[in-house]
Amino acid sequence: MVTAVTDAGYRLTQPRQDVAGLVRSRAGHFTAAELLADARRQRLRLGRATLFRALDLFTEVGALERLDLPSGEHAYVACAPEQHHHHVVCRACGRSVEVEDSGLQSVVRDIAGRTGYQIDTHRLELFGLCADCGAAG
Repeated sequence: MVTAVTDAGYRLTQPRQDVAGLVRSRAGHFTAAELLADARRQRLRLGRATLFRALDLFTEVGALERLDLPSGEHAYVACAPEQHHHHVVCRACGRSVEVEDSGLQSVVRDIAGRTGYQIDTHRLELFGLCADCGAAG
């Protein structure tokens, strides 16, 4: 995450380092509110606006992806910035797995051809139960 920020030409300020540390300590997806609570527990001097600016920057450089959860809430998940991919997210434990495009790009090209749109990006989020949560009932 830190490398993605500096590679994109941004400064790595202390607040950005603090937010990156909070993200690294999380498994699965997380909300901004959860990170803010973590920051308070750790007595980090991070304001809400600073946290959201850092999350926006990390999303912009591809180190995070914003998820639209089925509940209507927004969450984030850390990801590899160098390749286009999608996420499968467990709705019980929050664990996420990156999955390659797997042919979706050809579907997007077909939709562009049929609609006349010049599609420049897409996002796919799949939600369900991971193997562990599914086995637990």
